[in-house]
Amino acid sequence: MRRKSGLVLLALAVFFAALSPLLRWYAFPRLAKVPANQYQDMVLEAKDATLLDYDSFKAKKVSKVTIVQTLKGNVEASEAIERTAGRDVVVWDGLSYVQGPDGKMVSKIPERYIFDAHTQEPVHATGETVDGDPVKREGIEFKWPFLVEKRDYEYFDAQARVTAPIHYKGTRDFRGVSVYYFEQTIPWTKVPFPKSMPVKGITPEDVAATGTTRWYTTVRKFWVEPVTGAPVYGEEIHQEELRGGTLLGGREKVTAFAGHVKMREDYIRSTVDLVKSQRTLVLLMTSYLPWGFLSLGVLLLALALYLEARGRRPADPAPTKTSAPEPVTA
Repeated sequence: MRRKSGLVLLALAVFFAALSPLLRWYAFPRLAKVPANQYQDMVLEAKDATLLDYDSFKAKKVSKVTIVQTLKGNVEASEAIERTAGRDVVVWDGLSYVQGPDGKMVSKIPERYIFDAHTQEPVHATGETVDGDPVKREGIEFKWPFLVEKRDYEYFDAQARVTAPIHYKGTRDFRGVSVYYFEQTIPWTKVPFPKSMPVKGITPEDVAATGTTRWYTTVRKFWVEPVTGAPVYGEEIHQEELRGGTLLGGREKVTAFAGHVKMREDYIRSTVDLVKSQRTLVLLMTSYLPWGFLSLGVLLLALALYLEARGRRPADPAPTKTSAPEPVTA
């Protein structure tokens, strides 16, 4: 009976020991993915910002500029691309909507971001655009891959349509969450005018005809939770200028927008709570279960060896009977 129990325990030990690396290195890369139907929004604010007054065409201080960013998963588009790409694909239809303190639209830039659901690497397919213009992204955007490394990454800037390094600057604590801090600087770059202009009836072509150009620079900052690859907080020190041309009335340049853009407080709290819950699920597959299965396998092996050793131990010899001494007769 002991021998049979030992063999069963040995088989279970081998099973759990083999399951540990299988779960971490085979199952996790295939099961962990961004859902195709995900929807998320984010509100950012730049308080005490500088904004161009299009009536006087002069820059003025305003109390606040609000930026609303939305990302909506397009399941139908992702399924269509998957049929030819041969892998799990996510399509995000994004919109960055900027409005002034009076609620009027400053700019509105849509984009379609197509990427691998598991690795977050860009997937090049028809429809990959920024503000209606075809682009070919290199590097990540919006989200880092699962299990972020302490290194620099390539990050796509939608305004300038360029990819540049975003540098790892160290590990920090953000509201009880251990995060990696990344920073990217985009130098002054000539960028296209948004197709949706803040002045009704004026098109980008009308502005370009005056010889006026649009320039942009930013310092982008992200605090990224490394297990999920999700940013829990972000900031931008953002500047835009209009330069040259007859539109400026002889001036060399004028500020179109300048401000320190930060996530709104309520969105910070909800993002941190969401990332904490997702972090537990990822750790379950990358750490808790693999190490738990390995420990269980070692324990079962030790128990099997113990039962085997006991089964092979020779039985104690039975005690010999000693007969009573015979009475002595004369």
